[in-house]
Amino acid sequence: MVHFAAFSLVGESMTEPLKYFDNNTYGMMQLLEVMRDTGVNKLVFSSTAAVYGIPEEVPIKETTPTKPINPYGESKLQMEQIMAWADAAYGIKGVALRYFNVAGAVEDGAIGEDHNPETHLVPNVLFAALGKKDKITMFGNDYATPDGFNVRDYVHPIDLASAHVLALEYLAREGRSDVFNLGSSTGFSVKQIVDAAEKVVGRSIPQEVGPRRPGDPDTLIADSTKARSVLGWQPRYDDVEHIIATAWKWTEAHPYGYGDDK
Repeated sequence: MVHFAAFSLVGESMTEPLKYFDNNTYGMMQLLEVMRDTGVNKLVFSSTAAVYGIPEEVPIKETTPTKPINPYGESKLQMEQIMAWADAAYGIKGVALRYFNVAGAVEDGAIGEDHNPETHLVPNVLFAALGKKDKITMFGNDYATPDGFNVRDYVHPIDLASAHVLALEYLAREGRSDVFNLGSSTGFSVKQIVDAAEKVVGRSIPQEVGPRRPGDPDTLIADSTKARSVLGWQPRYDDVEHIIATAWKWTEAHPYGYGDDK
């Protein structure tokens, strides 16, 4: 079993926390009850770096204390904890994959990000480059980072997909629960992402600085050594300009996502 389903907007979780605990945490309880009753005993779960909150160390290890600062991260941490208790009581083995920021599209531009509303940074930067948005707003420039903008670790969806396959193989082979960080282990600030996107598209992108969003940590960078050594994970996409270039190819070909032109 692979669990990808959860609400995942940090800002929304701050204003609608019960929505997140209902869908995410309670939803995990319901899934595990069905797994227990039907004899399905292996689960790969899409968790998040938000479980760490403001991390005590960077890069972040799986052993770094988990102290979420938003209901989204708290709900995902509770989901992990419920999985651990289900393992102890029912023998349901689970692997939690803690994603860092996901960005990019398949190389040929056929499959890419299409959310409504779109909240991810890279698609919104490219919408501004395309003229679909007036500008990109960078939320906060007073973080405790080198340039004042918050810093994130970006991982390509193809690399995430390969990690899920490896996690399923690990569960089949080893038969024990575990948790793994999935990230490139390299951090880029919001401003650096905008600058990199300008290089990719070959022109300036309208931009402004807005107020901080509640619940956003300063820096999230993964230590993915464990995933690489235990799962044998080898990310193919470790250059942020390449990641953005794949997303740009998708955006140019599908300015309105998978639907008809609007």
